[in-house]
Amino acid sequence: MDHPAQFAALLARPEPLLALAPMQDVTDLPFWRLMARYGGPDVYWTEYFRVHPTSRLEKWILESLIKNPTGRPAIAQLIGNDIPSLVRAAKELQHYPVAAVDLNLGCPAPVVYRKCAGGGLLREPARVDGILGAMREAIGERGVKFTVKTRIGFDDPGVFDEFLAIFARHSLDLLTVHGRTVKEMYRTEVHYDFIARAAAAVPCPVLANGNIHSPARAAEVLADTGAKGLMIGRGCIRNPWLYGQIRAHLRGEPVRLPAGREVLAYIGELYEATEPPVSQEKFQVEKMKKYLNFLGMGIGRSAPESALFLNRIRRASAKAEFFGICAEYLDHDEPMPLVPFSPDAPIVPVADAACAA
Repeated sequence: MDHPAQFAALLARPEPLLALAPMQDVTDLPFWRLMARYGGPDVYWTEYFRVHPTSRLEKWILESLIKNPTGRPAIAQLIGNDIPSLVRAAKELQHYPVAAVDLNLGCPAPVVYRKCAGGGLLREPARVDGILGAMREAIGERGVKFTVKTRIGFDDPGVFDEFLAIFARHSLDLLTVHGRTVKEMYRTEVHYDFIARAAAAVPCPVLANGNIHSPARAAEVLADTGAKGLMIGRGCIRNPWLYGQIRAHLRGEPVRLPAGREVLAYIGELYEATEPPVSQEKFQVEKMKKYLNFLGMGIGRSAPESALFLNRIRRASAKAEFFGICAEYLDHDEPMPLVPFSPDAPIVPVADAACAA
């Protein structure tokens, strides 16, 4: 597969591009494989490679690129602040099957931004300027693209216009904008007006990111921002049918909602797909709570019922107990929108998915 050419064709077509957000400890090879069964996005982003002077490309992330089962292009994301190390990693990645190398300027996890990486770099425009210049010069072998994923500022979106000028200067091939500051984490409404500002200001295509939870919201965000496409993270964990639903909605076709039993089957597939060859049941149940933290927001018939489901799931310690609770809420044939009952309420991410989008 010629990933760069396939990615370029997706950017050139008139239809919106739908992407999987990079989510640490989530967007791994098993998750890619499962998303592809449900239609999946047009482009997959990896978890971020941690880059520093003594780093090496993580083998388990490289496996996603080498064994990519989706038939769709993959983009490798880097996080760090040391220019020689970022250049080294970017050059090395171009020898793997990647469509693009992406720089993370948005991770809001304190453990990351306190080291002046991810979203922490948004406090230093001049440093970002230098990093982008060096990476732009290093990326381009075999047609590999250079992309950036950013937030609109660290604690003040007033710096966003300065960063837009920097992004424009370095001829990015794609810019993804999560419409919140780093300090806002996932607790506020998304500032889609800033994404619209980016789409109007930079010469490259822009993806809109943040709270894309339904086909209707997807269409609204595309219309309101003028973005080339959408990057979706938490929404596709909750609803793996979402990409297909968005495509149908944009074509003017009816949107099919999964029945409760289909959602229950998806949870079972998620359990099996993400279970390591050798694992203890209690650890896999704990791992599943990371996914159910998002999925549970759309389960039940009301916000209180959803909250009760999540409370019970978080207390489960055995596989039988876990799936017994799921069956109580999902063993039915009623259609499920899988939309959060309070989509604009504060969302507190779990630690293992701190950079989910």
